Amino acid sequence: MFDGGRHQNWKLRMKLRSPTMSKAARGQGDPVDREIALALRPGVFIHDRACFAFVSDLEGVAGGIAELVGSDSARAVTLFETILAGCHEKAEEVDDSSGSFGRFVRGLFCGWVTARQAAGADRDETATRLLDWMEDDPFGYCTHLEKGIANVLDTGGRAALAEQVRARFELAAAETPRPDTPTFRDPGYLCRRWGKVLRALYVAQRDVAAYVSLAERTGPSGEDCHAIATLLASRRRLEEALAWVERGAVIDGGGPYATSALHDLAKLRRELLARLGRRDEAREDAWAEFRKYPSTFTYDELMKFVPKTDCRAWHEKAIEAAAGTHLGSLVELLLETKEIERLADLVGRTSDAALEDESHYVTEPAAKALERAHPGVAARLWRAQGMRIVNAGKSKYYAAAIRNFGDAKRCYERAGLADEWARTVIEVRAAHHRKTGFMPGFEKVARGSGPIDEPSFLDRARARWGGRRADAEP
Repeated sequence: MFDGGRHQNWKLRMKLRSPTMSKAARGQGDPVDREIALALRPGVFIHDRACFAFVSDLEGVAGGIAELVGSDSARAVTLFETILAGCHEKAEEVDDSSGSFGRFVRGLFCGWVTARQAAGADRDETATRLLDWMEDDPFGYCTHLEKGIANVLDTGGRAALAEQVRARFELAAAETPRPDTPTFRDPGYLCRRWGKVLRALYVAQRDVAAYVSLAERTGPSGEDCHAIATLLASRRRLEEALAWVERGAVIDGGGPYATSALHDLAKLRRELLARLGRRDEAREDAWAEFRKYPSTFTYDELMKFVPKTDCRAWHEKAIEAAAGTHLGSLVELLLETKEIERLADLVGRTSDAALEDESHYVTEPAAKALERAHPGVAARLWRAQGMRIVNAGKSKYYAAAIRNFGDAKRCYERAGLADEWARTVIEVRAAHHRKTGFMPGFEKVARGSGPIDEPSFLDRARARWGGRRADAEP
């Protein structure tokens, strides 16, 4: 829940610490202040649909501030503080459902750190202020900030921040939990929070020993094992890295569902096996995963460990093994591997109802790939896309459905299957004749005067431009 008092405290601190604010009060504000204020549009509520454009305008201003880092870093620091204060003031006037505004603000913190480093500011003070903001974060803009900050801090800055975070971690670890303690003050929560920040800093510092010590103290997760193994692998300590991967697989492999860390560990395990000269083991592991989850991703992973001379044989083996998988995954796999004939055969054997169940993200690329060599098969895919929309009554996408039916008509006629198109017209008229937002456009397509026969936007533009030029000639 939003804490109004904490928000007021945050704004007060920003005003006290921002030289721009005090100068503005004396009528000596930076000229960029006006750009910041105009981009923030104070008093105007920003709806989610307008948030992308709003953030784009702010990014333009922030980009200008970032350009000052090399030439006037002290001024850049002040301006970053000003725009950060403005964004927190604006927070309650933004519907940030997309999260784009929050991501932008997190980027401002990173810009502020970069500017302070360029200005030679005190590293301990930078760390203190960062942690103050992270502790008093009413809008959650500092959530997951540690990864971005760890990447922009220099060596001394990471060390300064790590020292202060460790102090907070140790303080929380020494506290005794009490039932009446608020969540954000609970020692267990604080240990987890500051431990997460330390982990990000240790990864950026490439400090294996510190990361291992912290992970062993708190109990390593699969994500920890992956991070430690990655650090060890970067130092060519491959056997140790593999041991951590195996440990992580045991930790995260006990549940009913595969975690993202488990997938990352499996991928890293294969890379380590290959680097250790055990490429056959890596290939067999990738093959087992492909058979379990046939997809374009697992296919690409498998082929990374297949010798070039055996690629064709393994390709055939993979395509045969994927034959019984989910229709959408198989269509995508055949499309990526340019198996056009197999794709045409698959679509030809699939019912209209099954094709209509698939997303247009699957059927549209397949239809485009099949149009030249198999227009009749492509027509069924275009038809399925149109039927999917109109059967669901998605009026917002009726224009897309009409275009789909226009493409289906064109492909049916190219394939000499006019009867199939006629059957489609009868079916649509019978089932959807009451959909007044759809039927007029569909009837134009059925009569041959629909969107596919109309000139494109560029054709109309060229014709109009040509007419203007002709009128201008003496």
